[in-house]
Formats: sequence, structure tokens, C-alpha cells
Amino acid sequence: MNSRDHEPFALAVISAGTSDPSTTRLLADRIADRTCELAACHGWTVTSTVIELREVAADISSALVSQLISPRLQAAITALGEADGIIASTPVYKAGPSGLFTSFVDILDDDLIIARPVVLAATAGTARHGLVVDDQMRSMFAYLRALTIPTSLFASPEDWGDPALNKRIDRAAVELVLLMESAFAGKIRDASWERYQHEYGSAGGTEVGIDLGTDLMRLAAGGSAA
Repeated sequence: MNSRDHEPFALAVISAGTSDPSTTRLLADRIADRTCELAACHGWTVTSTVIELREVAADISSALVSQLISPRLQAAITALGEADGIIASTPVYKAGPSGLFTSFVDILDDDLIIARPVVLAATAGTARHGLVVDDQMRSMFAYLRALTIPTSLFASPEDWGDPALNKRIDRAAVELVLLMESAFAGKIRDASWERYQHEYGSAGGTEVGIDLGTDLMRLAAGGSAA
């Protein structure tokens, strides 16, 4: 029996769509809804937090050039850091994930979502961009050491009426629910967190286990070695 049997799962849904409504948000919502349905079949409840990147676009730009994180942007980062599962959905521009999406990923610290299960999804105006998810998005999240699920999701205009899209969404939702049930990210933290290379204050400000008393750290802080 899972030790967090009576706690709901926290699901963070990232949407980089720039219009309202957007197909990018629509795809993310369909994945999230199916995940909640399947989790309920397994006896779990899920609380979802949607991170609309268009609403914090100016905050993301400011963070990139000044390293200053606004309260709205910090709330989004905190939601990611506390999530048991993540859905990341972006439109494809210029044969790659949108600049808004990649800029948001750029400001995340490397420890924030280690071993978190992530569903990768993208939308585009043509099926020619179908490999963007696996070719570009998967490597982005591999750098963050997240656990991207096997099934990737992509939707071009002709996919919305195709039953195959629903089948892929079902498959991705099953994978996400099972990985959340496994509590793999928590087990990694308990069993081998110290084996990762961390920076002080990373992982959403929670990584404070670095020895500041070493000669190297004293020198880095402007002091002298013993």
C-alpha cells in the first residue's frame, strides 16, 4: 500500500499557447482530464494547477535578463516543484518548441523536477512537425533529469477528429498515473538524492545540505582557506 494513500496527487499543467482559447491548452486539458479520470478509477484524487505561460510572459523575460523572479512566476515554479506529475504542452514555431516555452524551461533550476513524471505534448499547423516532441522536448527535460513518459503526444489539425489521438492520450494518461502511484521521485530523493550534483538553494530553494565550511566554499564566498 502506498504510504500517501489518502493524499491527492498534485498535477501541474504547463500550457504555452498564446491565444485564448488555444489548441495547445485544449490538448493539455484533454490529457489532464483523462489522467484525473484514470486516477479516480485507481482510487486516487488529483488536484490540477494550470500554468498559462502567456500570463507570465513578461515575468519570464524579466527573469531571463535580471534573474529576478516575480511572485506570479514563483507561484508557477513552486507548483512545478510540488507536483507529483507534470503535463507540458507547447505550440511548435519555426520547427521547434515556442520561445516562450523554452524560456520558461531555461529559468528552472536543474534540481526542481528530478525524477518527476512528465507528459510531453505539442501542437502545430502541420503534421511535418510531429517529431518535435521526441527530438527536442524530450532532450530538454532529460537535461532537467525528469522522467518523461514513453508516449509523446502531438496534434495537427487533422488529428483532432482522429480516434487515434484519444488512444494515445489514454496510453499517456495510464503511464502518468502508474508513475505517480509508484512515488518514484520521492524514492529517488530518499535513496540517492545526495548522489546528484546540486547547487546551494536549488530544488526550489530546498537544497541547503551543502557544506559551506569547506576551504573551497570559503574561498568562493570571498574568505580565505583554513
